[in-house]
Amino acid sequence: YFLVFAVMRLTKPTLFTNIPVTCEERDLPGNLFNQLMKDDLSTVTGAETLMLGEMLTLPQNFGNIFLGETFSSYISVHNDSNQVVKDILVKADLQTSSQRLNLSASSAAVAELKPDCCIDDVIHHEVKEIGTHILVCAVSYTTQTGEKMYFRKFFKFQVLKPLDVKTKFYNAETDEVFLEAQIQNITTSPMFMEKVSLEPSMMYNVAELNTVDTAGKSESTFGSRTYLQPMDTRQYLYCLKPKQEFAEKAGVIKGVTVIGKLDIVWKTNLGERGRLQTSQLQRMAPGYGDVRLSLETIPDTVNLEEPFDITCKITNCSSERTMDLVLEMCNTNSIHWCGVSGRQLGKLHPSSSLHLALTLLSSVQGLQSVSGLRLTDTFLKRTYEYDDIAQVCVVPSEVKR
Repeated sequence: YFLVFAVMRLTKPTLFTNIPVTCEERDLPGNLFNQLMKDDLSTVTGAETLMLGEMLTLPQNFGNIFLGETFSSYISVHNDSNQVVKDILVKADLQTSSQRLNLSASSAAVAELKPDCCIDDVIHHEVKEIGTHILVCAVSYTTQTGEKMYFRKFFKFQVLKPLDVKTKFYNAETDEVFLEAQIQNITTSPMFMEKVSLEPSMMYNVAELNTVDTAGKSESTFGSRTYLQPMDTRQYLYCLKPKQEFAEKAGVIKGVTVIGKLDIVWKTNLGERGRLQTSQLQRMAPGYGDVRLSLETIPDTVNLEEPFDITCKITNCSSERTMDLVLEMCNTNSIHWCGVSGRQLGKLHPSSSLHLALTLLSSVQGLQSVSGLRLTDTFLKRTYEYDDIAQVCVVPSEVKR
């Protein structure tokens, strides 16, 4: 071949690490080891026993490439012959398990390449798949005699997974959804977590619960230095609330719903940046049956044997059937309802709701459970029972005053 092909991965250097060798002054070497470390150019003055030095060292091997990072490579084609070659075309493709990507900066051929000259190119690609990747570099050219030449080289490397992400959902009675994201660093080096945010779906607004207010300032619960050591795990918490236009329908949503996706940005080594976006996170919406009863307002503490008010929300979770509801109130040993039982609530259309104000009183002190509501659909003669709806703390009147 007239041309020589060279491919090298571009990575940032690392800080030089030195293994300190020292001893006590009364040992046989005395102060010899300490003096040698002070004279070593790679050590830090005044901190010679630290492994981390001030010098940079160039990469000695390919190193690890992780999902979400940018793969950069330098490609050089050199004319080793004493003849001029023409129509040189350099092509670089990246073969993954699912696709083949063209990474060449230009698809135009170089008219000629003189002896001892070269063609250089730098390619970049944000890695979005794990597993085996093959960089396929091909060169075609024409010799002075008109002979067409072609050759290829293959460079195989593995893309590793940098983070392990696990999610947990909690469905609150108020239609709020709490998401806990557990993120673990499964690499061998520390990570600076630059950003971990949740991009909600169109149905929700999100509030991050990863900061605390201290002296009027918002500080991260993880401290000012958000480094994640190897194999360490960190929990991030988010609260999602349905938007106003979806709030009325939130109680009747069934099946799987899309919550949103996590956007994670980190830095390693000397500022090498990586970014991952999860797929759309989904949760199984809780089933409420045909009719859902939820509490809108209820006091935390009430007086013994004094009436207190609560507000209930009744939702027809059916998407097709109109209900004609009758409300019955059954007293328990501690909670007594104030009002007329067996009252007609009227027709409730599919996916619609109504608000109901009710009055109770408690005859027993302590933490008492609100129970005894019954809803009957007169069309199907079906009764829905609601017990342990909520709890209230009942105290003597003197304590509350």
